[in-house]
Amino acid sequence: MDNNNLLKQLLMIGVGTTSLMVDKLKEVTDEWVKDGKIDSDQATDFINELTSRFKTEQVNVETLIQRQIRNVMQDLGVPRQNEMDELRGRIDRLERQVRDLEDRNWR
Repeated sequence: MDNNNLLKQLLMIGVGTTSLMVDKLKEVTDEWVKDGKIDSDQATDFINELTSRFKTEQVNVETLIQRQIRNVMQDLGVPRQNEMDELRGRIDRLERQVRDLEDRNWR
């Protein structure tokens, strides 16, 4: 499972959803302005407020998704990047020690 790819796809879905929402809000508020229900400034304020709220909630959802992905990967036993880096370092050190021991035995 490519964690970064999945997250990027989810973020792109969020961006697309935000764009669609803003477009629909503009259509609705334009209709309200045309019908005289609200004025142009109120429509702009309404769109800005809802867009801001939606983006805030989107960030919260993205954080929740990231946390859930980490939990699932941990439950599956997939090591984290820092764990992999630590293991690579340990392997490198062990390989050097083995080479050093081999070199000593051949002398």
